[in-house]
Amino acid sequence: MPDHSIVVLTAPSGAGKTTIAHRVLDALPAMQFSVSATTRPPRPDETDGVDYHFLSTEKFQARIEAGDLLEYQEVYPGRYYGTLRSEVEAKTEEGPVLLDIDVNGALNVKRIFGDDALVLFIAPPSLEELQRRLESRGTEDVKSLQARLDRVEQEMEKAEVCDAVVVNDDLDAAVEETLTRTRQFLDL
Repeated sequence: MPDHSIVVLTAPSGAGKTTIAHRVLDALPAMQFSVSATTRPPRPDETDGVDYHFLSTEKFQARIEAGDLLEYQEVYPGRYYGTLRSEVEAKTEEGPVLLDIDVNGALNVKRIFGDDALVLFIAPPSLEELQRRLESRGTEDVKSLQARLDRVEQEMEKAEVCDAVVVNDDLDAAVEETLTRTRQFLDL
């Protein structure tokens, strides 16, 4: 196994990457999850340090300036997401690491780690299905839903530069394909 075995799941919002990530973690107990940082407020069912490291914009900016982030993006105006370098470094000491991050961040991780990182793009079966999934969440207002949908086309264009694309038309099949590709990468 490489010194830094990093598996990155990336996708447009609503494609199912977080659900797949949880299933992968359940199936591969040695895999460590890297908790991302964000400036967005926590949802009612989220816990700081478990779901995300929730930071103020000022603290996030300070982390950027200090070089503490492996990757970060202003995904929506005033909404930053990123991966703390310390989080990944600590987790890789314990075993392979799973990241659940946006497309631009995933490509940056691939640029830094090269063959030590596997980037899997989780694609929705269609844009209509993706919109339906986002609407059914009930977590978006009309404006934020439209902002997410506006990003989808640019995110989908980057799928071809990822190591593989997994279409999440059937969740169990998508999880199995993700696990197969992950196990092959990690030589499990």
